[in-house]
Formats: sequence, C-alpha cells, structure tokens
Amino acid sequence: MENEASWRERRRDASIEQAAALDRRRAAETAKARELLAAFIEELKRRGVEPGPLRAPVVGTGANYRTGLTGWYLRRNRSLAVDVEGNFYILGTPAGLRAWLFGVTVLPTDPPLVVGRGARDGESLPLAELLQARLDEAAPEG
Repeated sequence: MENEASWRERRRDASIEQAAALDRRRAAETAKARELLAAFIEELKRRGVEPGPLRAPVVGTGANYRTGLTGWYLRRNRSLAVDVEGNFYILGTPAGLRAWLFGVTVLPTDPPLVVGRGARDGESLPLAELLQARLDEAAPEG
C-alpha cells in the first residue's frame, strides 16, 4: 500500500513538473514572438508605413466588421494583425447583426513563433518568415 502511494506521489510530481516545463517553454516562445513583433513595428515605422484601421473578416464571407483597432495586417487574407502597441490578434469572426451594426471586440492573444501550427500542410509558417514577407511587400526603404 505504501509503495502504491509513493508511486502515485511520484507520478503526480512528474506531471506537475511536466506542466511547469510546458508553461516555461510557452512563455519563452511568447517572449521571443513579442520581440519579433516589436522589431517588425519599428521597421515599419522606420520605413514610414503608417498603421491603419483593422477590420475583422467574417468567416466564410467577403464581409468584415469594424474592430476599433489600429495596426498592420500580417496575412494577405487579413486574418492576423498586430496593433500599434505590439498586441497580436486573430481577427476572424462569425457573422452577426450586432457585430455588423456596432463592430466587434477582438481580444489580443499570445503570439506564436509558428503561425498556423497544426494546420494543413503548407499553412504553417514561422512568424519571422511571415513578418519578413510583409516587410518585403511594404513601402521601399528610401
């Protein structure tokens, strides 16, 4: 009985440590992603690329709703964006009359180092590559 209790305790401790390690890894990835976004914003500002109003595309339609946010889109389909303060947003939203009339509130989320992780093949991309692609499309440096 004592050995079984000891085994359970060791398993519980191992699970707690594993969860803590995962949390540390996620926090480190988020911190690195935030650094990438901050550098991206600084480069856009240096190039004179002004932020604009961000709109949330309605999933499955061509419509979009006001968000009250200002920033830059990260994907051509406007599903991802960063605001002027460096907050990361997933903008897709469902259709709704209230949203059409008044706009939507989109909450920031922790930025990932790999955008679209777990998506279909070809849909995931390192954040650094995505940001560089957006910079390449931005106004010339001169």
